[in-house]
Amino acid sequence: MTLKNTLTAAVAAALATATGFAALPAVAHQHGDHGKAAPTIVDVAVSTGVHNTLVAAVKAAGLVDTLSSPGPFTVFAPTDTAFAKLPAGTVATLVKPENKATLTKILTYHAVSGKVTSADLVALIKKHNGTATITTIAGEKLTARLSGDKIVITDAKGGATAVTQADVMTSNGVVHVTDGVFLPA
Repeated sequence: MTLKNTLTAAVAAALATATGFAALPAVAHQHGDHGKAAPTIVDVAVSTGVHNTLVAAVKAAGLVDTLSSPGPFTVFAPTDTAFAKLPAGTVATLVKPENKATLTKILTYHAVSGKVTSADLVALIKKHNGTATITTIAGEKLTARLSGDKIVITDAKGGATAVTQADVMTSNGVVHVTDGVFLPA
């Protein structure tokens, strides 16, 4: 990604408001930029305008370089609205330097090693009679199931989160947008 594109993405993220998915993913659709590297997971999150809290958390945890590396990774990306569902003050507390270990554990609980598409998840769910267990980079488990045509992920605390947009492809994996934040045990 060129410096110009990086600055454009940063300015867009700063000016964006969490109004929907119309811009998702703006950086990923640079069809005229042949020969340029496809966006990373971080680039896509910055470009959406609905993942500002996630981007701030990834920066606070020091995970930008990791999620910009070759991977591949699968990231379940909560929107700003999903983070807003947490109790008041939770995000502000988590991004403090003294809580970096806890924040890192929560964020790595949203990531899986390898590229796992929605078709892969559905196949696993069907193969395992309706539920599939996924081991995250944090080393903890998530459980995936279908609810109608939506993939629903249940975390260690029993919280159910739907995948609202699947298969946002990046140069280093895939992003699945979620309507909730996973909480590890």
